[in-house]
Amino acid sequence: MVTERTLVLVKPDGVQRGLIGQIIARIEAKGYSIEKLELVHATAEQLAAHYEEHEGKPFYQPLVDFMSEGPLVALVASGHGVIPGFRSLAGTTDPTTAAPGTIRGDFARDWGVNVQKNLVHGSDSEESAAREIAIWFPED
Repeated sequence: MVTERTLVLVKPDGVQRGLIGQIIARIEAKGYSIEKLELVHATAEQLAAHYEEHEGKPFYQPLVDFMSEGPLVALVASGHGVIPGFRSLAGTTDPTTAAPGTIRGDFARDWGVNVQKNLVHGSDSEESAAREIAIWFPED
């Protein structure tokens, strides 16, 4: 059986609201393993590398500012189908339309600010996962 790995970030809003445990519990309840986990303050270099494909877009700087406003949790989850599985568990990017039962559907909402505070990030492909894990866990 092929085991995938993905990067999950519990964004500053999830940390601030005390949702780390509930988010991790959902990942583990789905049957995925947590290989690495660290509470970090993102550096400008990490955020520039992580969001490089969005540089120059109108939402880039508000997103980087938001991701810098407090600690976040970076973790590596693994298991068969973990990339699409976690993205399904997270729910759609827009928390207003995320389905009940998903992380965003149950815990996130539109706060009326200039950046979408949607609690979590999950890699969208094996290539992205490898690149993102290297940013947040360079010793890996």
